Amino acid sequence: MEQLTWTGSLTGLNIIFLGLCVMLALAVAMQIVVSFLPASDAQEINPDGTVARRGGLAGGLNRAVILLFALLILVLLIYIVAGAFMGPQAGIFGGMSQQMLPVWIALILTFAVSIHFKRRLGLYGKLFDSTVGMIGFAIVMFWVFTGVFGGLFDLLVTHDSLSQTSGMKNKLPGTPLRSPEEGEYPWFLLGGDNLARDVFSRLIKGSWVVVQIAPLATLFAFMVGITLGLPAGYYGGRLDTILSFLANLILAFPVILLFYLLVTPEIVLTGIPNYMAVFLFIFPLIFLAVLLNSRYYTQPSFRTPLLIVVLGIVGWLYLSLVSTDGAIVATDTYRIPGLPSTIDLFDIDPGVLVVFVSVVFVNSPTVFRIVRGLALDIKTRDYVAAAQTRGEGPWYIMLWEILPNARGPLIVDFCLRIGYTTILLGTLGFFGLGLESESPDWGSTINAGRRLLSLYPHAAIAPALALLSLVLGLNLLADGLREESLRD
Repeated sequence: MEQLTWTGSLTGLNIIFLGLCVMLALAVAMQIVVSFLPASDAQEINPDGTVARRGGLAGGLNRAVILLFALLILVLLIYIVAGAFMGPQAGIFGGMSQQMLPVWIALILTFAVSIHFKRRLGLYGKLFDSTVGMIGFAIVMFWVFTGVFGGLFDLLVTHDSLSQTSGMKNKLPGTPLRSPEEGEYPWFLLGGDNLARDVFSRLIKGSWVVVQIAPLATLFAFMVGITLGLPAGYYGGRLDTILSFLANLILAFPVILLFYLLVTPEIVLTGIPNYMAVFLFIFPLIFLAVLLNSRYYTQPSFRTPLLIVVLGIVGWLYLSLVSTDGAIVATDTYRIPGLPSTIDLFDIDPGVLVVFVSVVFVNSPTVFRIVRGLALDIKTRDYVAAAQTRGEGPWYIMLWEILPNARGPLIVDFCLRIGYTTILLGTLGFFGLGLESESPDWGSTINAGRRLLSLYPHAAIAPALALLSLVLGLNLLADGLREESLRD
């Protein structure tokens, strides 16, 4: 078998692609230059007074940029579609595109269903009216589906991410295996790393690590921040002073130093991360209890059974989260028992638990301050005064009057914070903290590949680009959500 090129039989498209990139770059540069010139008065006005179309040189450049960008996306789609059908005949991109076929199908179905029902889907549906939001959503969902299909179900990987293959150490992308066995994928699409492992498969597996930890850790941080931030902003006074002081105390520490302290083996052996997990993970339980109780307080016959069922299930999940091998905390000197292994739903890897707790602990104070600020502003609105006049309780007002009206900024911050968390996970992996050394997470993979970066850059560049693209997608998604939420 021959070495694969990047585009194989689609080489003819490369000239078109590069030409469009050059023209787009020139058009954007000219757009920047023209923006410093006096504005032209040539523009078309709608009957309602809004600008329908800009005229003159600025308007022409704006249309040119949009057209060139659309053509560039079209060429990329041709690469993907042709590669999905042709496979390795279309080179490395074709092989990867064919492997990612379940992801493309899932993306198409997601967009088709979402666009069809977008008027019924609230803020999520309005996202599809924003070009920036749709691009960000597509990038984010690409990595979500990649993590689920590749990391959870092993549908996308070409080789075992931990297996070493003879003769494939530091091999370039597209290198064929010397003697592949029957049914074995015959190429390393993105080459081999310094331990002769498939970079493409490790990239796919690494996305599952991010998809598992980043959104859930951010969600738990929001549960902590909301549960503490709402009463701090609503009640004020001494409660606000104490909670704000604690939040500022945590934020005063440099983030990397705080992470380093929490994930060092000496701290882990003391059981401190486990105690922190017990404390931080109980906030979703408190949040749900207060939420349901405040909503159905006047219907005790319905509220009580509902609370028993919901809190029973969530409490079971909570104990399963904080229990590992039948113990909540297990040190060399003592052991605090947890759920028995027979009813423990899952055991979290100790390294993952430490990283998870660290991310929640670091993000919670920032979320607290945002929620507190929003509560301070919204509690002065007329509808809050109307709810107080009706005799509604404080928690009902906080959770059913203030919180829904703060959803716009919180949803935007949630997307941005997942991006920050992704970067933090990459940073931890890069420094070899928390996760195991052979973990395929992107930070660890970048760290392993940087040692030979000048000679074999592919092992580090691939996960670095993946990390960059996911964070970029989350930022674009947040911009789209912010744009649409401001229109409400």
